[in-house]
Amino acid sequence: QVQLVESGGGVAQPGGSLRLSCAASGFTSSSYSMSWVRQAPGKGPEWVSDINDSSGNTRYADSAKGRFTISRDNAKNKLSLQMNSLKPEDTAVYYCQSGIFRGQGTQVTVSS
Repeated sequence: QVQLVESGGGVAQPGGSLRLSCAASGFTSSSYSMSWVRQAPGKGPEWVSDINDSSGNTRYADSAKGRFTISRDNAKNKLSLQMNSLKPEDTAVYYCQSGIFRGQGTQVTVSS
């Protein structure tokens, strides 16, 4: 059974940092591209970043470039998102996604 479980969300001040993690089980995550997607209140889902399965190449939305870093630990079947220089507009529920599978999300709130 495929499971994606996000953690690491919370409240941060503008300019602060958070590190999100996604524990994958039921499949070998290194064999698949994986993504972070977020959804702010009242808005639709927004792709944030993804990492390629084979090459490890990464891509970022313009809103995340230079501030967020996606990475994966294949040995631990884990995906991470380091978020620095957080802004209030980063407030959203962040989801880990691989193909059609998505976790339950973790809330990130950026507020002073």
